[in-house]
Amino acid sequence: MTALSPADLQIAHHRLAAIAEEMGVVLCRSAFSPNIKERRDYSCAVFDAAGALVAQAAHIPVHLGSTPLSVRAAIAQRPMRDGDVVVLNDPYAGGTHLPDVTVVAPVYVRGRRAGYVANRAHHADIGGMSPGSMPLASEIYQEGLRLPPVYLARAGAIDDDVLRLFLANARVAAERRGDLLAQVAALRVGAERLGELVTRTGAAGARRAMAALQEYSERVTRAALRALPRGTWRARDRLDDDGLGARDIPIVVTVRLGGGRALVDFAGSGAQVRGGVNANYAVTLAAVYYVFRTLIARDVPTNAGFMRPIAVRAPEGSIVNATFPAAVAGGNVETSQRIVDVLFAALARALPQRIPAASGGTMNNLAFGGTWRPRGAPAARQFSYYETIGGGAGAGPRGAGCDAVHTHMTNTLNTPIEALEAELPVRVVRYAIRRRSGGRGRHRGGDGIVRELEFLAPAQVTLLGERRRARPPGGAGGAAGAAGRDELARGAAVRALPAKGAVAVQPGDRIRVSTPGGGGWGAPRRRRRVRGESS
Repeated sequence: MTALSPADLQIAHHRLAAIAEEMGVVLCRSAFSPNIKERRDYSCAVFDAAGALVAQAAHIPVHLGSTPLSVRAAIAQRPMRDGDVVVLNDPYAGGTHLPDVTVVAPVYVRGRRAGYVANRAHHADIGGMSPGSMPLASEIYQEGLRLPPVYLARAGAIDDDVLRLFLANARVAAERRGDLLAQVAALRVGAERLGELVTRTGAAGARRAMAALQEYSERVTRAALRALPRGTWRARDRLDDDGLGARDIPIVVTVRLGGGRALVDFAGSGAQVRGGVNANYAVTLAAVYYVFRTLIARDVPTNAGFMRPIAVRAPEGSIVNATFPAAVAGGNVETSQRIVDVLFAALARALPQRIPAASGGTMNNLAFGGTWRPRGAPAARQFSYYETIGGGAGAGPRGAGCDAVHTHMTNTLNTPIEALEAELPVRVVRYAIRRRSGGRGRHRGGDGIVRELEFLAPAQVTLLGERRRARPPGGAGGAAGAAGRDELARGAAVRALPAKGAVAVQPGDRIRVSTPGGGGWGAPRRRRRVRGESS
């Protein structure tokens, strides 16, 4: 294959990445739910004719590292013609957890398949035991509607039966319909743009550019891995609990570097558990790819070529490679964060001056829903909402950690107070930085967040968080960040809530989530005593 010049590679990369970015803009502007249009909990990507990742937008790490497996499953199980759309959310077919719904469409130019476009969006409800579809479940059947790859559209026409089935199994059907059709609209724009690009460059030219980009990413990744210290490094961390009795669930990793390759082995990690913190293999892959992507200083395109030099072994039936029918809602959002923490802990032994302390280590998931009648509305209606809440970033060798941010496997925005109060029967009582929650050190860890909501209607609230017992560890002698805390305030009484579980609230009740701070980095410097200063 004829190599492309550096300039041509950059042009091809930005053209393809721009398609993914435009898909994201369409999805954001067309969606109905605050979770997508405000928090931007979605991801978009472009694939070649064989279904290998070519370009992605800078969206959600846990989506983008796992979406290729869903695309692969869709292609294998549902051959797609021009105008077809396949939808799926099955965690055992490359998905992450049930609320993350993936849609895939082929792109045909002059009757020949030129590639695929896909996007994944987190729906604020997909059915299941509780509003928001993040329940304290013991099997996946309790978590919501599970879709294997099925046709959502054929020859450009939506399959009304599939759409009706989808909507019948989720709360707030109008919102679900709007979000799903926004995903389809984003696919159509992506397919149109990719078709235009292929028409302009020619099919052979487009194939050559896609393959060259993947080969380039592989070369850069191998070179970056060769520059890392050769050797084997191990680390161990743990999840607090699964909410159903299992505690201190170990995640163990061995990282072997050498020869331009990385082998990441999770042998020794705990067995899958009853509660929903089990991660499937796609989530584990995504977390590993994210960590290694952060180690590459150059702006390498993140595509299938980047992933080739990195091998991942995860024992089947373990907390990092759960098997059916394990509950997995929290594996995507919580265990993925702990996989990142343990990988960075192992790599800190090889690269002590590059790896930061642990960040908050949790997405602090909050979901709630119920039925209410807005003022002036003719009838009561259902509501359902989901969000993740940021925390403190770990400090690093170069400086303090950031306060009140989303870190690692989540990359969403916060939901603005105005949007939350306009759409839902809640009032935001407090939204503030949790001062002094970051760990001390030469560089201090970032502070977490306090988010307190007062409910104006009866609701069922689900909490799913971590780092409530084991604090985010510091690095290079720095102190740990503060642990998180969840509370229910009813009148003057305040009681602690478990980090994983559900609670019924009444009007006037307040839920307060105090998120963990990041770990500090480096032992604090001792201040020299001035002569004459009392001790």
